Amino acid sequence: MTSGQFNYQNHNLDNVILLALYKNMLKPRLVEEKMLVLLRQGKISKWFSGIGQEAISVGVTMALNSNEYILPMHRNLGVFTTREIPLSQLFAQWQGKASGFTKGRDRSFHFGTQDYKIIGMISHLGPQLGVADGIALASKLKNKNEVTAVFTGEGGTSEGDFHEALNVASVWELPVLFCVENNGYGLSTPTNQQYNCENIADRGLGYGMESHIIDGNNIIEVYSKMNTIAESVRQNPRPVLIEFKTFRIRGHEEASGTKYVPNDVLDMWSEKDPITNFELFLRDSNILNEEENKRLKADILNEINKHLDIAYSEDEIIPNEANELNDVFHSFENKIVSSCSGFKEIRFIDAVSEGLKQSMQRDNSLVIMGQDIAEYGGAFKITEGFIGAFGKDRIRNTPICESAIIETAYGLSIAGIKSIVEMQFADFVSSGFNPVVNLLAKSYYRWGQNADIVIRMPCGGDVGAGPFHSQTNEAWFTKTPGLKVVYPAFPYDVKGLLASSINDPNPVLFFEHKGLYRSIRQEVPVDYFTLPIGKANLVKTGKDITVISYGAAVHWALETLKKNPQISADVIDLRTLQPLDLEAIFNSVKKTGKAIILQEDSLFGGIASDISAQIMEQCFEYLDAPVKRVASLDTPIPFLKTLENQYLPKNRFEAELIAILKY
Repeated sequence: MTSGQFNYQNHNLDNVILLALYKNMLKPRLVEEKMLVLLRQGKISKWFSGIGQEAISVGVTMALNSNEYILPMHRNLGVFTTREIPLSQLFAQWQGKASGFTKGRDRSFHFGTQDYKIIGMISHLGPQLGVADGIALASKLKNKNEVTAVFTGEGGTSEGDFHEALNVASVWELPVLFCVENNGYGLSTPTNQQYNCENIADRGLGYGMESHIIDGNNIIEVYSKMNTIAESVRQNPRPVLIEFKTFRIRGHEEASGTKYVPNDVLDMWSEKDPITNFELFLRDSNILNEEENKRLKADILNEINKHLDIAYSEDEIIPNEANELNDVFHSFENKIVSSCSGFKEIRFIDAVSEGLKQSMQRDNSLVIMGQDIAEYGGAFKITEGFIGAFGKDRIRNTPICESAIIETAYGLSIAGIKSIVEMQFADFVSSGFNPVVNLLAKSYYRWGQNADIVIRMPCGGDVGAGPFHSQTNEAWFTKTPGLKVVYPAFPYDVKGLLASSINDPNPVLFFEHKGLYRSIRQEVPVDYFTLPIGKANLVKTGKDITVISYGAAVHWALETLKKNPQISADVIDLRTLQPLDLEAIFNSVKKTGKAIILQEDSLFGGIASDISAQIMEQCFEYLDAPVKRVASLDTPIPFLKTLENQYLPKNRFEAELIAILKY
């Protein structure tokens, strides 16, 4: 039957389904209209309208089972209302009330809820595509026969995350429905300035991926085709790219307006409104009469007003500093496990490998992902033989796509699976920087979802590897709240702290100095054991000065002191940079009265600066000399060995140590 702009073929849908489709589209439309009024009244701060696109949100959501995850964008209100999230909670979220999903810490749809299997986006639009990969991977590993649907706009397909996520999903045959809402404009930029192919769906061919184009304003077409696709993917797991042709009648957000859209285009799409056309169809088909329609709208408006009153009546949030600080990390008790067996002398690199292997044996769902880590055993052969022990599902070679794999790890965490991501070199994490600092770090604080991930970071110089394979870039992350940073210097510590990092439900960046891999040996327990994160180690005691360091620089400091036996020094190996053991530092400095901090990182902006400031602020009256920082030059790290020797601080440390002792 035809109606308005569409030829509605009902595909044997019964009247109950047809009415549910209409009701589920009508509800977000009426909510939006109310929100636009509140926006003009200054009662909410911002609004991204999805008016004209409701059929996509509703059709996709109704095609999925309630236990299947959906990752919507900021124009997908219909996902939230169709999953029947209480409106009062949504209103509280938009008004910054405590009963909202983010306790006033984020706005709009920047939240998720495990109760309704909805994972919201962040403003960096691409990462959630990779997150969907992780959720779908978990479904596949658990043999759940579930699909995951993720939304993006046509503008978001220009981001590298789109390419990476689709490529990973295709290579791993993940059951993801990539739903692209092509509404003609990325903010004000038309599609002909975003991409140069006719249809976004055409890109599926390049990924070896099935793709479809669906009329995004025809609710019956959306629901029926998505229902068929979803059921097929449940039975035969694979990714599918779906392009929905649609339009947003209002601006990108209300402040931007629609002046950049030609009037005839607006008029054409207004005539294709998914709700008015479907309403006409239902009336013409004698499925919905005028009286029933009025009653339905009245019921929804009453629900809106009732739930607005609930949100309005809630008290404003009173800022509480302790609450804010306590919600940066997921709290947990790190149970210290002691080894019951003997010791054996192993190298630093062997301690890493043993720590990983024993954790994999204790947790049979733990997954390791990284480039060349499977049959090849990794760039440093740390995971050599792991495929035979744990299989390809758990030891996963990845394409070269740091961003997507970190996002995939987050998706695994959402679905209850811990993962370890190996950066082939710590330098390469810059290609995945956004999801680390904006997704993982902020997740628990924003909406209570921990990111249960360890990122292994082979780092450091003194190996003649040049500017892109030698950085020690811990300072990129120590200043980002929500990340833990562990940086051991000895085989014993690396094995025990790696086990603890894997047990920690928060995101941990685990730095492993490449120069120590095969140069340092130590007696280490044979069995599994753990060490406390956030506790420094006093590796040498003395009375004249406190030497504070971490990583390879600890060994440089010890070598210098060995050459100068007349110097009596406390040597503190920090082991963990975030959280930092300030108590150990302060206790030592108060005893010795002098402090020197040695780091391999370049001087400006490194963690030594923060430690120095903390000592000056908290121990000033105990100091007999200024706090001294010794670090690498403020240049990129060079390749040529003579230049690298000049760059690194180990040859300057002795002179600086002796000078501060004479102060």
